[in-house]
Amino acid sequence: MNINNHIHHSDGIFPQLLLALPFVLALVIYILAVSVSSRRRRPWPIYRTVCWVLGVHFAIIAVAGPLANRAHADFTIHMFGHLLLGMLAPILMVLAAPIKLVLGTLSIPSARRLSKVLRSWPSRVFTHPVVTTFLNIGGLWLLYTTNLYSLMQESTLLHLIVHFHVFVAGYLFTVSMIYIDPIPHRIPFLYRSIVFIIALAGHSILSKYIYAHPPYGVTLEQAETGGMLMYYGGDIIDIVLIFILCLQWFRATRPRIGLSIDHY
Repeated sequence: MNINNHIHHSDGIFPQLLLALPFVLALVIYILAVSVSSRRRRPWPIYRTVCWVLGVHFAIIAVAGPLANRAHADFTIHMFGHLLLGMLAPILMVLAAPIKLVLGTLSIPSARRLSKVLRSWPSRVFTHPVVTTFLNIGGLWLLYTTNLYSLMQESTLLHLIVHFHVFVAGYLFTVSMIYIDPIPHRIPFLYRSIVFIIALAGHSILSKYIYAHPPYGVTLEQAETGGMLMYYGGDIIDIVLIFILCLQWFRATRPRIGLSIDHY
């Protein structure tokens, strides 16, 4: 059955408002924190603010407005929204270093409490590369290889849960691969790189699977276009992530000439 013939209970202004509201609040809080940080300390880097604004903007485009409306009936548009919500928005928002900003604006006792949360075992678990890869790539396999995709078009609750999961899983995956914010539980670069390669393979294989085996309710033509968009669009965003990871690795392991001269 073509998904265009389904009754889209999740298509409406209310679910879109529920999905967009957290991002709007995040934008307001971030701007306020930037203002406080600039008054108390040195000015917050403009490029980080720009990254946050762009990341929130792309996330809202994916969950509310014309693109979100078309995504219900067009799998290709849905996949484009997936790339915005689950990949592009997370990497931009991670580069904005929100935790570092918040730590710089909180009082010392509050900052210590937040640091304690960052050192807790739930933080260790949900920022571990293996766990985030399972949540991110595993969640996509579950969405597109079962009838979950068609079910979420008919259920507002599933629609909200799936979109929330896509963003959170994408954000946590990015956090686990590149360390921009303070992370007490740091995983070695080699370990992260190996897991990242596995995640890339899982994402690529899934895109090819979608190309040949359309999700329930999706036409073959839309599945082929959507699969290609997932494959090539995902690669473009992943290249940015790879570049940042390799740059951080290089900076962390390059010889320190000054120390070598002093040693001799």
